[in-house]
Amino acid sequence: MTTATDSPPGFSGRQRLILLLLLGSGFLFAADYSLLNVALPKVGSGVGLGLTGLPWIGAAYTLPAAGFMLMFGRLADLYGRRRLFLYGMILLAGASLLGGFATNPEMLLTARVLQGTSTSMALPAALSLITTTFAEGGLRDRALGLNGAILSGGFTAGALVGGILVSLLSWRAGFFVNVPFAIIILLVTPSLVTESKAPDRVRIDLPGAVTVTGGLLALVYAVVQKNIITAVVGVVLLAAFWVIEGRSSAPLAPVHVLRRPTVRWGNFAGLVTFSMETGMIFLMTLYLQDVLKFAPVITGLIFGVPGLAAVFAGPIAGRILGRFDGRKVITVALSLQALMILPLAFLGSDRLVLAVLIPALFLGFFVHVIVIVSYTVIGTSGLPNEEQGLATGLASLTQQVALTVGAPVMVSIAATQSSSLTGTHLAIGVNVAVILVSAAAIWFGLRPRTERTGPAAQTPGPAAKGNAEELAASLD
Repeated sequence: MTTATDSPPGFSGRQRLILLLLLGSGFLFAADYSLLNVALPKVGSGVGLGLTGLPWIGAAYTLPAAGFMLMFGRLADLYGRRRLFLYGMILLAGASLLGGFATNPEMLLTARVLQGTSTSMALPAALSLITTTFAEGGLRDRALGLNGAILSGGFTAGALVGGILVSLLSWRAGFFVNVPFAIIILLVTPSLVTESKAPDRVRIDLPGAVTVTGGLLALVYAVVQKNIITAVVGVVLLAAFWVIEGRSSAPLAPVHVLRRPTVRWGNFAGLVTFSMETGMIFLMTLYLQDVLKFAPVITGLIFGVPGLAAVFAGPIAGRILGRFDGRKVITVALSLQALMILPLAFLGSDRLVLAVLIPALFLGFFVHVIVIVSYTVIGTSGLPNEEQGLATGLASLTQQVALTVGAPVMVSIAATQSSSLTGTHLAIGVNVAVILVSAAAIWFGLRPRTERTGPAAQTPGPAAKGNAEELAASLD
């Protein structure tokens, strides 16, 4: 067990190479998500896609990325994590070539759908390869800390690199840049990463796969298009999925895993932190350009510089989780995220507010990454290797859904006010309230089920030492 006085063992040479490979693929997918955001008008004009069709460049990626995530995460457990990872990289390379050579909207949107599908295949497979390569405890916490830093850094770098590529070359370079990296990963992976899967071949739970995929696709589509009927269909399909999994002899997602407090509350924390942070960033992007009248390039730099906090936060988060109780870390970090966002609810129309905005963003991004690492550690702890693909699929699914719903919800709240500034203030206030209420709920949700009283309660137990594995065990 890693305690406050023990130093966790270091990574071996082979583990470092595996981590470099898997983190590199994670960075590639994270950057790919935001790479084209800065070039949407040019992409649209390049293939003849009108203004009303531009949102579908993002939606075509998000829908399959979220909808297929859970299914592919579980398939990685059953049929091979390395195999799904490699299939995802092959699909990414092919989709990127198709997008780079696109001459009409149909080719472009098909490429984005395939890119989103490749993400749903490779991302949970890569994350489960990390959690199965590194045993639960200090090394895994450090590896997941680095993973959190890479993912957050990838989102930031994607926007910056996208702007540079579009300015110097063309929007098509935003697609082509993926190809050489995908090929390198494909060449290196077979000799470095061993295959891992369920010892016995298990038949696929087709009804479960169909209902969960259809339900997730319907819900994400409902958010993108604000379609209530589709949302109802999504809820009905997910309810059917729950019933099917409870009765299936070989469920896609065993109900006992979905009922685990660590899985449930860990992913709830991920949903809150990603959706509220994404919503805040979108609101501040509009604020900087509509209220303070900054150019898009300056806006990107204002977010890019504080985004460097993610680079430092990931490794630190892994060490913090090795020393302190994961329940305390995640609730304190969420509360600090809310406190860093709170000053933004009082910003005015003077550019001097940058003296408040930039430090708040820097510190906010820092604790946001700590929450990301914490929810990933908690949500995947205490589970055997044969269920890690499911757990990491859930964690990746949470991220994709949250990235989709955050901005629309915050914008809808802001739109209830007569002016952009007052609308921003209201939405930021709601953002802070949601985070704080959620942090309290997570604190109580993750509490050990058997509370001790009397003198024995004064003796620090294993959970107080901060091991995520012991936290999970105390909750089962």
